[in-house]
Amino acid sequence: MPPVDAPTIADVRAARERLAGLVVRTPLVRLAVDEAPAEIHLKLECLQPIGSFKIRGATNAMALAGPERLRDGVYTASAGNMAQGVAWSARRLGVAATAVVPEHAPQAKLSALARLGARVEKVPFDSWWQLLVDRGQPGRKELFIHPVSDLAVMAGNGTIGLEILEDLPDVETIVVPIGGGGLISGVATAAHGHARVVGVEPELSTAMHSALEAGERVDVTPTSIADGLNAPYAGRNALEIVRERVDEVVLVSEEEIEDGFRFLYERAKLACEPAGAAAVAAVLAGKVEPARTVCIVSGGNVAAQTAAAILARR
Repeated sequence: MPPVDAPTIADVRAARERLAGLVVRTPLVRLAVDEAPAEIHLKLECLQPIGSFKIRGATNAMALAGPERLRDGVYTASAGNMAQGVAWSARRLGVAATAVVPEHAPQAKLSALARLGARVEKVPFDSWWQLLVDRGQPGRKELFIHPVSDLAVMAGNGTIGLEILEDLPDVETIVVPIGGGGLISGVATAAHGHARVVGVEPELSTAMHSALEAGERVDVTPTSIADGLNAPYAGRNALEIVRERVDEVVLVSEEEIEDGFRFLYERAKLACEPAGAAAVAAVLAGKVEPARTVCIVSGGNVAAQTAAAILARR
């Protein structure tokens, strides 16, 4: 079996230098709510230019590739935040970007890609997922950026962990939502040995949690409202990194995710997507041991009708 492709702390530190001035160093703010079960701080990745942490990994991967490798353009398999991250960075560099998306991709996300100048290729879901498994399509000249397993993507995501440790050196626990696992892989690399790292998955999307329990990949059918966390299975790289560097993975219900979403909107005046509320949801639900805690609010790209329905408890 080939070795796991895992970032090192040196990779994460190099990514921070590479990303300086290209992405936002997002604020870390105290959630000043008396009844909170712990001292909670929020890492607001929803304030990135594309509304998501994904801009870090995409930008790092493209900066590391260099102009010659980017000459024929870039492509990724994503209908959401990663595609926007790739498109944003490609536009800045003046190179062509293509997003390969599943045919059921929401129009709101496709419109966002169009605004960023990306070309969209719609394919059946099985073909789209196979592209992720194969890490690209044979014969294509463009650079493929894997949204989860690319080492440079994970290292870019890990810069979030470095910023947390710098802004709150005595942090005890960092709570991270898990979708494909690229975010927690990077953050756990940066925080390993400095703070506990707890991952959060929806009860309706348990690819990582199930794989950890089984000791191997488990295929699931994810259906959570937190669509950014819906992964059919945990990639091998992410699974091994989480096994080695993450202290615990907990599950939250759909009701708890919606409660966290409403809590952030009503009490913190913060608009985020359901996936971005998952970490706070876990803490509020008592799924994480009380401590000086940072919750990563991973993104803020939610359709207006979805937000309205959650806030109205529909």
